[in-house]
Amino acid sequence: MEMKRILLKLSGEALAGDKKTGFDEPTVTKVALQVKKVLEQGVQVGIVIGGGNFWRGRTSEKIDRTKADQIGMLATVMNCIYVSEIFRTVGIDTNVYTPFSCGSMTKLFSKDEAVKDLNQNKVVFFAGGIGHPYFSTDMATVLRAIEIEADVVLAARAVDGVYDSDPKTNPNAKKYDRISVKEIVDKKLGIMDLAAAVLSMDNKMPMIIFGLNEEDSIVHTVNNQITGTIVEV
Repeated sequence: MEMKRILLKLSGEALAGDKKTGFDEPTVTKVALQVKKVLEQGVQVGIVIGGGNFWRGRTSEKIDRTKADQIGMLATVMNCIYVSEIFRTVGIDTNVYTPFSCGSMTKLFSKDEAVKDLNQNKVVFFAGGIGHPYFSTDMATVLRAIEIEADVVLAARAVDGVYDSDPKTNPNAKKYDRISVKEIVDKKLGIMDLAAAVLSMDNKMPMIIFGLNEEDSIVHTVNNQITGTIVEV
């Protein structure tokens, strides 16, 4: 699979490392150094980060869904600002875009500006989801990948691929090397939400899901040394 421009999805939990919450700086620095290698190969990189290391508002029944989702959007903004600064410490130019104004902290999202940054070898972070409640970072990931005309979404997670059941609770869970988005939906595997899955299928946006914690997993995946799961459309 050719990967000239990728959209890298990082889970917030994976960035927290063993602490499970907040940031684990060594983990984030390892990601930055891998992305630097990818950039040196001539690959353009956009990034979406989840907010799960700070906020899982949908598990609370006491908070209004709209407000819970807004808190989640702000969690992703914090994540992107932090990770972009770690990237800068290793010599990577970055910009953080949001679909709503955050003063001088981020830039307001524009496809043209984001693509211009990518062409200048900058890493572009897409924070704040799509700016509206009821849409997950899965949706933001697929949407931004389509908008910037990425070749593929690379989803780096705490779990190293797609399984037929939860490998944390079932030691006999079977891992898929390849699976279609339709199968993921039909089998209710919970890898992505339905809206993101439909958008992915309609726009033929493939995805590779792999483990962030494996050594040089981002670099290996970009070079088609794939140990995770290819999600076909």
